[in-house]
Amino acid sequence: MKKVIENIQIFLIGAILYCSIEILFRGYTHWTMFLAGGLCLVILYNTFLHYKQLSLFKKCLLGSLIITFVEFAFGFVFNMLFDWNVWDYSHFRFNIMGQVCLLFTALWFFLSVPVVLCINYLRKMVTNEINI
Repeated sequence: MKKVIENIQIFLIGAILYCSIEILFRGYTHWTMFLAGGLCLVILYNTFLHYKQLSLFKKCLLGSLIITFVEFAFGFVFNMLFDWNVWDYSHFRFNIMGQVCLLFTALWFFLSVPVVLCINYLRKMVTNEINI
């Protein structure tokens, strides 16, 4: 039960942070991004804690791939299946079905840096202990 509560707290932090970043840079967000941001941080948090021996570069590369995968999955469901048009990257070069693109995958790499660097703090904040 303790791990479930920990993951819910991490989810809420990721959801709020992602929506805040999107509003800051884009001017608006969509409720599905709340879910995507929360899911991404939960996956990154648990992955980075599990693979703590990896270098910063490898963690960020893994982070960018994880975020891109989540973005593609959400895009496929909400943009393609439900036709909600939450975003469209088809005008970017090197995109896949307009749902993900190389530019944003690179941005997710750099967004992973503060996540990697804050994992210790996040863990301490939600569990009151440090295991790294």
